[in-house]
Amino acid sequence: MHRRDAFPLILLLTDAVALVASGIHPKDRLTWWLEVAPFLVALPVLLLTYRRMRLTNLAYGLIALHACVLFVGGHYTYAEVPLGFWAQSAFGWTRNNYDRLGHFFQGFVPALVTREVLLRATPLRRGGWLFFLTVCVCLAGSAMYELLEWRAAVGLGQSADAFLGTQGDPWDTQEDMATALVGAILALVLFSGVQDRAMIRLNSTQPTTDFGRLTPT
Repeated sequence: MHRRDAFPLILLLTDAVALVASGIHPKDRLTWWLEVAPFLVALPVLLLTYRRMRLTNLAYGLIALHACVLFVGGHYTYAEVPLGFWAQSAFGWTRNNYDRLGHFFQGFVPALVTREVLLRATPLRRGGWLFFLTVCVCLAGSAMYELLEWRAAVGLGQSADAFLGTQGDPWDTQEDMATALVGAILALVLFSGVQDRAMIRLNSTQPTTDFGRLTPT
């Protein structure tokens, strides 16, 4: 194993352990499957593309962290995560807002992954169009997730209540998408420079892949 592969492997093993742990006596088995499904879909894609287009450690680290947020939400259901109840009591909130954390990551992490892929696999350069299109991709992903929640609610009825986690909020869908939007914008504003440097470091440890350049110009 090459030295540069150690960090992604550690993340993979950590997430595998966390996934198994989250699946031990979850609050609701159906909800657990629904909540961890994004990771189960993304993992084969990441593994299959690893050699052809290895992402930066920054991207892999954020993906692994996002996965853990999903696992915790799946184990307890988002409306009943203990950390959310603690924050609700500490800040005087009217609901358990752990699901907002999940939707924040739903924008934050995909924004940086999308930015990296667009810089390396398309003619796009740093600037306004890259920022705009990245945010659009994240909003589209958030909207798609809300549509899947809607179909789950229609198809499963009351069995999907824990998955929806609206907690009686009539604006839950809109607030979820707004939270993802905020996450995406903050990720691009705060971490674009960090990501650029991470891509330069990655370029110094491996040759350019079939997907093109590793360093943004």
